[in-house]
Amino acid sequence: MARKSHFNINPDTLEMERVEHGFVYWLRRAGWYILGGICLGIVFFYIFFSFFPSPKERQLMSEKQSLEAQYELLSKRCESMQLVLSDLQQRDDNLYRVILGADPIPMSSRKGINLNADYYDNISRLANTQLAADLTRKVDLLEKQTYVQAKSYEEIIELAKTREIRMENIPAIQPVLNKDLTRVASGYGVRIDPVYHVPKFHAGMDFTAPTGTEVYATGNGKVKFVGWRQGYGNTVVIDHGFGYETLYAHLFQSLVREGQTVKRSDIIALVGNSGKSTGPHLHYEVHFQGHHIDPRNYYFYDLDPEQYDRMVQLSNNYGDMMD
Repeated sequence: MARKSHFNINPDTLEMERVEHGFVYWLRRAGWYILGGICLGIVFFYIFFSFFPSPKERQLMSEKQSLEAQYELLSKRCESMQLVLSDLQQRDDNLYRVILGADPIPMSSRKGINLNADYYDNISRLANTQLAADLTRKVDLLEKQTYVQAKSYEEIIELAKTREIRMENIPAIQPVLNKDLTRVASGYGVRIDPVYHVPKFHAGMDFTAPTGTEVYATGNGKVKFVGWRQGYGNTVVIDHGFGYETLYAHLFQSLVREGQTVKRSDIIALVGNSGKSTGPHLHYEVHFQGHHIDPRNYYFYDLDPEQYDRMVQLSNNYGDMMD
């Protein structure tokens, strides 16, 4: 095919003249074609890779979607486990530990000490691991709470093993023979002081009885103190273990010695009128973990429900405090 010729009009002669192009013309023309092709290629490349992901990007997007789906699944499983663990914690504090007389575990102890925030910040700074950092927090919390719960169950198992011994040691009878409840003189709480005639907190119960009446240990234990105490007169204190102690005051005579092991219903002393007292009687106290508690809650081996109700009425008597 013949090469196409180009003509120009000569202004002087007004004749058509063939135009002869040299090498430079064709080189320049080729350069423009090449530059145009490059620009067109760049525009095409930009459009293609802006709106159409590459195979590598499609693979990464697929992996990302898979990781997000796995995270959602693991997160829901963590939430389900947290619900189950929370239920176990509620039962542990409000049922098992109450039955066995143990204190609830503080929530601060259950959650433990949080790791330094920098620990999670360092995880978050790793490539695309914000989800992993969030899941790590949840797993760490579950791990701490599960560990505390496991230790709690170990403690409960030990408490259950010692329950029989505990029930033998806890104060559970009246300290004097009093089936007819005629010896209850004053109960626990604010009463009128018989000497100073002003309201005063009465930390135990008073039982009237003739001098020489037998006093019984209300639970198994070891004699912690025998001797004179200001205001109490001749006194015996028994350590029952498990946080419990009982005190027997205004005695005529003690029949045990310090360090001696006693069992429930053993005769430990005789009723008297020693110390600050207005007449022969026994002043009896129950202590738990160093605090005074109402003794009338610890006669469950002695009294049926009807007798217990009557004991409550008698112990609420306001004016018959004897020490």
